[in-house]
Amino acid sequence: MSLPDDLTCCNTTQLPGSWNASQNSSQDRCPGWPSLPMTTIIPAFFSVICALGTVANGLAVSVLAHGSSSRRTVANMFMLNLCVSDLLFLLTLPLWAVYYSLGYHWPFGRLVCKICGSLLQLNLYASIFFITCMSIDRYLAIVHPFRSQSARYPKRAQLTCALVWVLACASTAPMLVFRDLHPIGPGVEACAISYPDGWFLPLTWMKIILAFLLPLLVISSCYCTIGRHLLANTGLRGMHKSCSPSVRAPESQDGSGKSERPPTPCVNPSCRGRPAEGRGMERVLWTVAAVVLAFFLCWFPFHCVTLLDVLKHHGWLEGCWVDWSVRTFLPLTLCLGFSHSAINPVLYCYIGNHFRGRLGGLCKDLCACLKTQSDLHSQKRWSFSTRLSSFSRKLSDLKDLANMETSVPN
Repeated sequence: MSLPDDLTCCNTTQLPGSWNASQNSSQDRCPGWPSLPMTTIIPAFFSVICALGTVANGLAVSVLAHGSSSRRTVANMFMLNLCVSDLLFLLTLPLWAVYYSLGYHWPFGRLVCKICGSLLQLNLYASIFFITCMSIDRYLAIVHPFRSQSARYPKRAQLTCALVWVLACASTAPMLVFRDLHPIGPGVEACAISYPDGWFLPLTWMKIILAFLLPLLVISSCYCTIGRHLLANTGLRGMHKSCSPSVRAPESQDGSGKSERPPTPCVNPSCRGRPAEGRGMERVLWTVAAVVLAFFLCWFPFHCVTLLDVLKHHGWLEGCWVDWSVRTFLPLTLCLGFSHSAINPVLYCYIGNHFRGRLGGLCKDLCACLKTQSDLHSQKRWSFSTRLSSFSRKLSDLKDLANMETSVPN
């Protein structure tokens, strides 16, 4: 069983109202174009992404949520909500893997179909919204560190996170309404979207603009400004100027031009503090930049193929290569987009020093707790063994005493 012409991985594009053999148009018109075994490739991808992403995001949520109040910064709140969004979506991937392995048959019911499809779209919007918020926060913290202090505090960040969730849910609402079970063959029901007339193109353009183009504009502007600011105010240039000797060493009387003593080293404390501060700023910048870069490398191919699908529906592009590209690459690029949910926590672990330290502390606490439980269990077993041996000795003594009484003559 193959999907209809406009039904793809997790169904982000339009599904016709009814299915028939003529709707398999890309295969009918282009018999020479190869088809990939999606029912085998996609479940394998989903299984790997789900396993790695669930572990990574679970650890990230544990570290970010159980930190002290002083560690709950604005950036950490955005990262925590991003990991929660990814984790909610990753929990649905096993169902989508089963869906593909069964030849696009959804056996879990209509309600679960709507919930899983909505979580897919919710993660698509919420993740890029939170990454955009992280970029704006880094822009304020680096370019306007003093003026932004009144705006960058945890309570306002919590309000921003709530607003992001509301916007993501509002953007997902049409998918919740239009997604349903649709028969595509004998005994096969696909969990897909059937758009009413006139809804497909507006909602697809909304997804491209809100989930890609507009965030790309905002994030690019923030990081271009941050880059110019760091280049103009780099600590290395200021350190070189402030650490140069203020008084020139006297020259030798022989006119050789050589100094009688070496230049006086800089002892200004600011010379030692600036490099560390600059390294810390660059580390934070690279952490968030890596997260943003990973998002766009994962999602850019999917939005390109989605745009190709839109152009096909407008009638601006035609041909077998268009039909084959949309049918083949849309599910594969969507899988690439899903992989970003497993990449973000790995970036936090390997780039963020504070995250690695807190993760190590969490692991130490867990090991200490397990060791304590093991010691208590050993003590209980030893106590039980001691009581059992004591009881056995008493029982043996009683038996010996009874034998002695029976052996005494009357």
